[in-house]
Amino acid sequence: MPFNSFRALAGLLLVSAPLLAQPTTRPLPPIDSVAGAITVNVAAFASVPDLDDIAARMMHLVDEPGTRRLFVNDMRGPIYSVSYDGKTVTRYFDTNDSTFGQLVQSRGRERGVQSFAFHPQFSQAGTPGYGKLYTWADVQDNQTTANFRPAGGSNTHHTVLLEWAAKTAAAATYDGNAPRELFRLEQPFANHNGGMLTFNPVASPGSADFGLLYVGIGDGGSGGDPQNLAQNLASVFGKILLIDPVGRNSTNGKYGVPASNPFASGRKPEALPEIYAYGVRNPQRFAWDPANGTMYLAEIGQNIVEEVSTVTAGGNLGWNVWEGSFRYVGRGGVEVANQRGDPTMIFPVVEFMHADPLFQRQVAATGIHVFRGDAITQLRNKVLFGDNPSGELFYFDADRPPNGGSTGMHRVLLRAGGEPKNLLTLIRERNAQQGKQPASRADLRFGAAADGRVFLLNKADGTIRVIVP
Repeated sequence: MPFNSFRALAGLLLVSAPLLAQPTTRPLPPIDSVAGAITVNVAAFASVPDLDDIAARMMHLVDEPGTRRLFVNDMRGPIYSVSYDGKTVTRYFDTNDSTFGQLVQSRGRERGVQSFAFHPQFSQAGTPGYGKLYTWADVQDNQTTANFRPAGGSNTHHTVLLEWAAKTAAAATYDGNAPRELFRLEQPFANHNGGMLTFNPVASPGSADFGLLYVGIGDGGSGGDPQNLAQNLASVFGKILLIDPVGRNSTNGKYGVPASNPFASGRKPEALPEIYAYGVRNPQRFAWDPANGTMYLAEIGQNIVEEVSTVTAGGNLGWNVWEGSFRYVGRGGVEVANQRGDPTMIFPVVEFMHADPLFQRQVAATGIHVFRGDAITQLRNKVLFGDNPSGELFYFDADRPPNGGSTGMHRVLLRAGGEPKNLLTLIRERNAQQGKQPASRADLRFGAAADGRVFLLNKADGTIRVIVP
């Protein structure tokens, strides 16, 4: 080979090698919006009232079967009871009531009452959990000493876990006193404040998981986990905790730490014993498969990849070393080399990218519900999840879950008397009927009833929708 040709080839190789290692914002193929797509029927189920002429910011819906009521919250403070037929909606209580001394911080889209949960013994008189319900909320008071603090930041507000004790479980409205504080976090930034609060609905009385409370906590916010908290086992941020809310063996003596927790009893001295799993960025929603007990998490990514993953005791979901199946290298993208390259990590079951043409500018994974009933034939044995802003719904096979990527996820379209659509389109149609400006985003959330019904929530039209046969 002539010297000049050799030099040109060498130069090409030197240029190409760095290019191959460059971060990318498109690490995945686009979602196939046609193959495997299904359509389900939806209907309006109940209406939650506006607050100050602004639609309810619904975040969570739960079933309290002992009193035969559903409950749904508005992030700004109120929690409403909803009859099983959806015809009666009653304000159960307002966590933001000044008499309770816990004024909610609800500025912006991410702050407010993040979640709530009823103890599985709520309606069972004479049990430790009778009348007990729990809220996980951002509050304005950031001067009370916090149990858990970050490594820096600006102390924008606190997030507090509260226990409320109703005197009469079946009362139409809350008849208890001010809540008891279990613990509080000092938040370094305004975003990624909390996540889901729930008891495992699959756990039966007498099982090891019964009566234990799962608490999702974001990485503290900003972007990229600047304090590296999610991988720090000495920090509460970027974790899923598991506690006994009626126990008392915690450091502050206000809740219990289960002996079965993966880092309890000094199994790893530097780790907080409350931690169940770690390495999460913004663990908005998780749920269990009633057929096999598998726990799934819908995890909001940085700005490239969204994911749904399984969660196991002591498991590391990778953030901020990994974003989905890919090495996280900053806001500029992810590396495709060495994909899923660490066998100690839990990598996604399915994942999708922000750059997918199916979505709008903002993308955020949400969910999640494992459908094992027979009432909706199309959904049988499927795991449902979605994209929060666009209101797009998806599923994958619960019995043969994928192993990463977007090829195993398929679209779910909604029919409400016309052509199949996504949730945001249905919301905008409802906004037109209400005489309101069309919503810019759906803010999709799921809810479920003990009888198998699946509900769709949003923050733009006050309508709870139910999937129907």
